[in-house]
Amino acid sequence: MAARTAPDLLLDPVVAELSSTLFASFAREDQRRKGVEYLNGLLRARGRKSIRNIAQAVGGQATEQYLHHFISDSTWGWAPVRKALAAHVGRIAPPAAWVVRPMLIPKAGKHSVGVTRRFCPDLGQTLNAQQAMGVWAVSDELAVPVDWRLHLSQAWVADPGRRSRAAIPDGVRAETDGECAVAAFLGAEARPAFPDRPLVMDARGTDVHAAVARLHPETPLLMRVSGTQLFTVLDPGSPRRGADPVPAQQVVGLLREARKPVAGRWPLLAATARVGVPGGRAGDLVLLGVGPAGKSWPAELWLSNQPDADAASLLRTSRFLDRVDHDFGRFADRVGMRDFTGRSFAGWHRHTTLASAAHAVLALAELDARDSWLDELSTMDSGPRYRVPCTATTRR
Repeated sequence: MAARTAPDLLLDPVVAELSSTLFASFAREDQRRKGVEYLNGLLRARGRKSIRNIAQAVGGQATEQYLHHFISDSTWGWAPVRKALAAHVGRIAPPAAWVVRPMLIPKAGKHSVGVTRRFCPDLGQTLNAQQAMGVWAVSDELAVPVDWRLHLSQAWVADPGRRSRAAIPDGVRAETDGECAVAAFLGAEARPAFPDRPLVMDARGTDVHAAVARLHPETPLLMRVSGTQLFTVLDPGSPRRGADPVPAQQVVGLLREARKPVAGRWPLLAATARVGVPGGRAGDLVLLGVGPAGKSWPAELWLSNQPDADAASLLRTSRFLDRVDHDFGRFADRVGMRDFTGRSFAGWHRHTTLASAAHAVLALAELDARDSWLDELSTMDSGPRYRVPCTATTRR
């Protein structure tokens, strides 16, 4: 086994603490041992987090064959593990919001469960890929994926051969991307523990009206919407009140004179309008337009079902989406979130669950290091400034 480095050793206490909770649902000791080995392998294997590389990274009793069986053919359920992960994270940093974020997983072949031709906006091209919706627990201190839903097209669920080879459960049905995102949130094991936390998601390109109808009014919502999304205007005194549905860009465009600086975000300007879903029963919704002064306005449009929330608080909540994107970019590929090479539905879920746990380890270790540094710094406040270590600013 390769020599352990100092950064590796800093992860050990976090892995030990998390593992004691994470694998409590496993009936057998050998399963718990394999779970810890796989988690360590995701953190320490070099390059792609294939089962072969994971086995080589952890050494000892681990072999590629038995780790493959542990992920693809074992009987342990991923739902209790996800619930334990969310509970552990929630105890340390209770979520301020739930963020649903898509994850595109490019694939060379066509046999991985759910793979199909998908357009990737970031690349501007269509490619072979899986897509999953992740549910993230997000606070000011931490952002961790705690649940997942793999998107399956009609071509997959309607093909008996594909269903059989990937062992897709009988209850799994085809969904649109928007339906998959909503179902991921509603089915998340962690959600009942914090039912009053808002759902934040980028709903551009999805059926916003269907999502609102399915979620409202039981869940606080904040959805980014496109400028072409249609709404009815409900603001008293608006010239468009009661008229035909109007694109969101036009609704807030009527409010340019009512824009105000957003507290703490100057020079951003924001304005809100009361709107409704055409033909829907969702009641009053709030459409928020926000953007920098002196440029094309609004730069962003957000829909909320919290009519009493002010623009500044809605904007602060919307930034959790940026936080998730940022942490996904830092940690997801490092822990192999998109590296599962098997073909089974259950194997994908087990690997992604443990990759989420590995993501949590890195995030929690970083949080511990930052808190330790702040504690150390606070003890030096009364002493000479030159005593502060010169490397302190690099510890986050």
